[in-house]
Amino acid sequence: MSMAAQNFKTSIQIQPSFQCHLFPSSLPTIFKIRHKRQSPITLKFHPIKASNHKYITPTKQEEEEDDDGIPIEHIKTLVKFKSRHNYIRVLEVSRRADHPLAGSRLLLLDAPGNIHSISFLFKSITNAYYDVLATLPPILPPGPLGILGFGAGSAAKLILELYPQGVIHGYELDPSVISVGREYLGLSKVEKQYPDRLFIYISNALNASVKDGYSGLIVDLFSKGRLIPELQNPQTWEKLKGKLKKGGKIMVNVGGSCVEPEDSRKDGKMIMEETLMAINKVFEGEVFVLNLGNRKQEDSSVAIVGGLPDLEKWRISLPKPLRFYVDMWNKYGG
Repeated sequence: MSMAAQNFKTSIQIQPSFQCHLFPSSLPTIFKIRHKRQSPITLKFHPIKASNHKYITPTKQEEEEDDDGIPIEHIKTLVKFKSRHNYIRVLEVSRRADHPLAGSRLLLLDAPGNIHSISFLFKSITNAYYDVLATLPPILPPGPLGILGFGAGSAAKLILELYPQGVIHGYELDPSVISVGREYLGLSKVEKQYPDRLFIYISNALNASVKDGYSGLIVDLFSKGRLIPELQNPQTWEKLKGKLKKGGKIMVNVGGSCVEPEDSRKDGKMIMEETLMAINKVFEGEVFVLNLGNRKQEDSSVAIVGGLPDLEKWRISLPKPLRFYVDMWNKYGG
């Protein structure tokens, strides 16, 4: 569910009433202007109703930020419908587009259209926060990894390909999300490729359990465009802590300002801070945060819970495209 980074803002004009914004960080070049290295990207989808806002002349900076958009002819809507839990859309970006998402399919959920899964036909690295989540397995004890908020399986696909011994138990509340993932985003192929390593459950992720516990948990739980309220409650983190094996760790997509809730009275940054405070009450001194953006108004973060390992050993254990993330963690409150 999910999805996190930003140094400047790029817009994709999808249809006259919608715009999709991507926020790359200042890390490794995927956008064609104003950057030197290829960057992980975060994405969010803004419904824009022309009748509800006045025309404002854009500043020069805003024009520069928006000049890297994907033309509408390169965007195709494959499916859109409302399920019991979500407003679901799948978009396809043409391979001809001069853009880092060229050739991808995107799963958008919620009214704001936050992007929850990215699927490329010929590669698994997404240059988005899913890549950060995929750095977790090498620092875990033996045992299954639980993904709470499976979405269409972007993180799972990457982890299964990178770590041949990994076993994943994924939990998703909305069966329609899994169905769309199977039909449009390659999940069916992943399931066939790893029948003994990937197990998907349609259930409340917070009730997930396996015998002897999880080696680690990835928590990517959003609803109505925001982190679910339970994650702002320390009791939830006590419960999740009890699901771990000794030495187990949790990695959490905590969102940030780049995540737009359906309720305009809520702020993604505030919800992120409330979530981190709740986590820290249970794992005091063991919470580290990786911020994928450097603009205060457009940040996005991932947290790791359970402390950091030896950084050099962690770095060496990772595939080269993911190693730079190791140096980006900062202690929460430190």
